[in-house]
Amino acid sequence: MDTLCITGGRVLHPDGRVREGDVVVDRETGTVLAVGGDDAVADHVDDAAEILDATGGLVIPGLVNAHTHVSMTLLRGYADDKPLDAWLREDVWPAEAELTDDDIEVGAELGVLEMIRSGTTAFADMYFATDRVADVVDRAGVRARLGHGVVTVGKSEAEAVADVEESLAVAADLDGAADGRVRTAFMPHSLTTVGEAYLREGIERAAAEDVPVHLHANETRAEVDPILEERGERPLAYADDLGALGPENFLAHCVHVDDAEIELLADTGTAAVHCPASNMKLASGMAPVQRLREAGVTVALGTDGAASNNDLDLFDEMRDAAMVGKLAADDASAVPAEAVVEMATAGGADALGLPGGRIAAGAAADLAVVDLDRPHLTPVHDPVSHLAYAVRGSDVRHTVCDGRVLMRDREVLTLDSDAIRARAAAAASDLVSRVEEAS
Repeated sequence: MDTLCITGGRVLHPDGRVREGDVVVDRETGTVLAVGGDDAVADHVDDAAEILDATGGLVIPGLVNAHTHVSMTLLRGYADDKPLDAWLREDVWPAEAELTDDDIEVGAELGVLEMIRSGTTAFADMYFATDRVADVVDRAGVRARLGHGVVTVGKSEAEAVADVEESLAVAADLDGAADGRVRTAFMPHSLTTVGEAYLREGIERAAAEDVPVHLHANETRAEVDPILEERGERPLAYADDLGALGPENFLAHCVHVDDAEIELLADTGTAAVHCPASNMKLASGMAPVQRLREAGVTVALGTDGAASNNDLDLFDEMRDAAMVGKLAADDASAVPAEAVVEMATAGGADALGLPGGRIAAGAAADLAVVDLDRPHLTPVHDPVSHLAYAVRGSDVRHTVCDGRVLMRDREVLTLDSDAIRARAAAAASDLVSRVEEAS
């Protein structure tokens, strides 16, 4: 048997407990074969084809970034300190109008490189040139739920129809790419940036093909109020009428949701993706994460794009989620460490309908090893607390996805880090020049 063994460390188990032990991976199936410290596991270690040293470290499930726009790494720091609507209309959308497919590909390479180096093994991406992003996922060895983002405002009917058709075609054509590591979704941008007729038709057609739906919802009050004024109902009631809610579907942000909407998410099994750093930076508000979780809603974590964060490090996101969750609830015990760790792992995998998120026999071998032998992680009274409040992405020693080692001892094996950084820097400079010339 072709096995990979991660040895000498401690392991975070699905029940939240941390115990010493080794993890044995079947590289042929990409699954965990055994976890523990007994003789049976030791026998596998003796026969392993490859070994990763986790001494002084903690083996955790690979992190899941459940909402991002990965190619926006090219716009990192480009337009900061503005409210969402002005930021989109004055800066982001004009820049995106100048993006080429090559830009999107190198931006995706840079983002995936950053995620691998910080222990993320799966992500959801709403953007453009989705086939090029899927190629990056394939080369890098990670998992993703991908979709073409639809925006119909400001477009002719023909352009709007073509945008919807492209998103549906991408979902059909790319699903199962990268040896099954790519899954897809129909991804209208939001309830206010896509017209009702296009939303209704696209969602109906997606449902008929069992394609999940992902969109932004209730991110700002400026998204909620127009729907209330025009329709006399809350946005998620409107989304439910459109068919956008359901156990396969997931919504980004969900900041301004009331009790009835929280109940609607819980009743329909719709997941919510919390993006605390982006919400804080754009002053969108504080999502009621504690209330969502208490209601039984699956809550995942996302970074959003690097233009509104400005990084893709989910450890930062865990800390932000715990801190802002306590402020939102006015309760220091709200959104505790174990909750945000679950949101970044199992919650994300469940929201996206992807394997991973747990370390157990038979589970997908999507893993990261966090090096705890660091001054800022000493002493280790509670390793789960450290994951939420003290660990940084740079503390990740190894990253594994689908049984394949993507990073060993901080060296990414599947992507050329130096070449990607050089290409991305050049592409970003050229992009800004084109935007300035067009303005």
